[in-house]
Amino acid sequence: MKPIALLLFLAVGSITLAFPALAGHTDPRLDNLFNQLLVQTDEAALGVIESQIWEIWLAHPNPDVERLMLLGTASMNAQATSDALLIFSQLIDNFPNYAEAWNKRATLYFMLGDLDASIADIEKTLALEPRHFGALSGLGLVYVQRNELRKAKQAFEDLVSVHPNSPNARENLNAVNENLRLNVI
Repeated sequence: MKPIALLLFLAVGSITLAFPALAGHTDPRLDNLFNQLLVQTDEAALGVIESQIWEIWLAHPNPDVERLMLLGTASMNAQATSDALLIFSQLIDNFPNYAEAWNKRATLYFMLGDLDASIADIEKTLALEPRHFGALSGLGLVYVQRNELRKAKQAFEDLVSVHPNSPNARENLNAVNENLRLNVI
């Protein structure tokens, strides 16, 4: 058994019964933070709010799950994609309501070029947390990659409705709108 698989077996196998399937996306602090995103225009303040939201999304009542998420993310960033895929998939299997595990695996699938799998995981992320601006952005980028610009436009519009002052959201929406305009002419 590979060391990462053994680690997963020991960590996830021992925690599934001990902890309920709670997830950061249910945290009551999120409503206030998302309300702040709607009105805040200062980029530095927006960055702080976004960081607080990401911190909540990554949070889990079990510290082992949080450590596995960090390990999976580090594996993904180090291009150890099979290890990352194993970690995220095990987390999803054991904690299917943990939206951030779905989002991380969607990102990994995008990196691997498996756009259909990425969309499926993004849709699951958004079913759990419809305001997930990272997933909405990712969905738009997947559709841009697939040259499905109308779907990309919808994803970026949904993103702007959740995070109207995000410069990236507006830039991506404007770029898609410009491409759609040019394709019509």
